[in-house]
Amino acid sequence: MTRATLLVLSFSPIVADARVLKQVELFKDRYDVTTCGFGPAPAGVVDHVEVPAGLSATDVDGRLITARWYSRAYWSTSAVAWARRSLRGRRFDVVLANDVEAVPVAVGLAPTYGVHADLHEYAPAQHDENAAWKKRIAPYKAWICRRYVTRAASVTTVADGIAAEYRRVFGVEAGVVTNAAPFHDLQPGAVPAPEEGPLRLVHSGVAQRKRRLDLLVDAVHATPADVTLDLFLMPNDPAHLLELRERAAADPRGRVRFHEPVAYAQLVETLNRYDVGLAVFPFVNFNIRWSLPNKLFDYVQARLGVVVGPSPEMAGRVEQWGVGVVSPDFSVESLTEVLTSLDRETVRGLKESAHARARELSAEIEVAGWQRAVDALVEGGAA
Repeated sequence: MTRATLLVLSFSPIVADARVLKQVELFKDRYDVTTCGFGPAPAGVVDHVEVPAGLSATDVDGRLITARWYSRAYWSTSAVAWARRSLRGRRFDVVLANDVEAVPVAVGLAPTYGVHADLHEYAPAQHDENAAWKKRIAPYKAWICRRYVTRAASVTTVADGIAAEYRRVFGVEAGVVTNAAPFHDLQPGAVPAPEEGPLRLVHSGVAQRKRRLDLLVDAVHATPADVTLDLFLMPNDPAHLLELRERAAADPRGRVRFHEPVAYAQLVETLNRYDVGLAVFPFVNFNIRWSLPNKLFDYVQARLGVVVGPSPEMAGRVEQWGVGVVSPDFSVESLTEVLTSLDRETVRGLKESAHARARELSAEIEVAGWQRAVDALVEGGAA
């Protein structure tokens, strides 16, 4: 029996995009999967349409945006125009479009059973902390959602609050598939006794100013507790990374240490050497307010306790899962109090809770949301 054909479309380097790779891994043995995106083909696909380096799906013409000629603006972006030409004439049963920029191309391909849109954040508020972006680009993103995302046969996104906003503004009913990490068969590392060394705190992620990593550095400086903080940071903003290093150097005890970023395949095992993972992000914009980031799930797979701020998606889950502590606000003072209150027996209990929850909070369980959605399109269309 001929298998259904699925196009996974993403204007990202697919082999380095953890979320899109999960889709490929999930469907490669169920359907004949073709991918279209930047960089080389991921393993297991039957075909790959490589978008040339240097193109972009967001290089919109500012003059067209000012004139609100959004259709011309979108279809003239370099990666979109290239993908539209290169995919013309190809037939697929389903297209899985990643992020709003991919959805119009997917809809234009008119797949036999429809489009599934996976939206990685709430696009019209992507950079709403920037007044100029909010005024000029947010309406363009909203136009894509209103004109094309509403035409997808099914939709998923990364968190409940973001799904609720798509429903409220556009009437789009989105399921939720979190950015859960693949299951790792690990044991919780032993928490050192006081005489054996400090509690080992860790944070992995990107060095971006809006992430406010200075709060973590300042809280570690301020706490009298015996702790260290190791940072594994991508140098997205080299100037800001230098500022963080200089800030950390102001503590004569040298308790904040910087490391080169670790490849994602080795990240969870690297984190397993620590005791507590930190994920504290003040509400700089809408998507950060409702964020449910990869790192929270990485920490669980690494069998760490977790400290988060009062972010609604993270705080509720951390308390429900019993894996961490929630700071009452994003001030240095509150975070310092939380770090000071972490006794070793509590941390051991949090790590054991993470261990108990690791299987159910893994990507292997979460991706069932995509499988149900795409299978429903195929089975419904083929019936």
